[in-house]
Amino acid sequence: MVARMAHFMSDDAEIAFLDEGEGEPIVLVHGFASNKEVNWIYPGWVSLLTRAGRRVIALDNRGHGASTKFYEPAAYHASVMAGDVLALIDHLKLQRADVMGYSLGARITAHLTPSHPERVRSAVLGGLVIHLVEGESLPQTIAPALEAPSRDDVTDPTGHLFRAFAEQTHSDLRALAACLRGSRQTLSRQEVAQIAVPFLVAAGDKDRIAGSPQELAALVPGAEALVIPGRDHMLAVGDKVFKAGVLDFLQRRS
Repeated sequence: MVARMAHFMSDDAEIAFLDEGEGEPIVLVHGFASNKEVNWIYPGWVSLLTRAGRRVIALDNRGHGASTKFYEPAAYHASVMAGDVLALIDHLKLQRADVMGYSLGARITAHLTPSHPERVRSAVLGGLVIHLVEGESLPQTIAPALEAPSRDDVTDPTGHLFRAFAEQTHSDLRALAACLRGSRQTLSRQEVAQIAVPFLVAAGDKDRIAGSPQELAALVPGAEALVIPGRDHMLAVGDKVFKAGVLDFLQRRS
């Protein structure tokens, strides 16, 4: 089945998205400097979930992919980006949907879930766990690395990694720098504890960006933790353990 590619307006942002398959809907929210293709199509998530009988919807976050680019950090507040996801759910006239986010997408999902529990059937957070409430996950050094004249001018290892990834995904580097500076909001432990939907948190055991999934799961009543063995932040996305764990979680949630 060919994915249905479309756009819609979320306030001042034109948001690109794909819509494929039939069945219960799941909305996929990609990570920083990525897009719907790199995060969800190429690693096989869209085909996996559609084969499992799900309707799969994946957007390009503002500042990414084919969606509108902004150059002021305020345009990327986590609650604003969560509003884009909610607007997509409304645009498609969905009463509720499962939502899965990775890295920045997990932060967006986490901000959406406690504020609109009636619209989120379940939430999966990958690649961002305890740093959702402790610390800011991606270091500030990434923004100047994105703004450097060239990759050769970047000496910070993490900044160099993300500069290379952003160039690989043909991203707008100035928009990404604004996004990094504007989307770093955390949630309090009290806010996280109020999440009342089925909740799965996952991260690779070599992921130094995400933090501990067990620590975050312990804060959310009934939440589950999934450790992805032998994987770091970049390699956990398409891992078979991650995929199997998410499918199992979704099936039991149903």
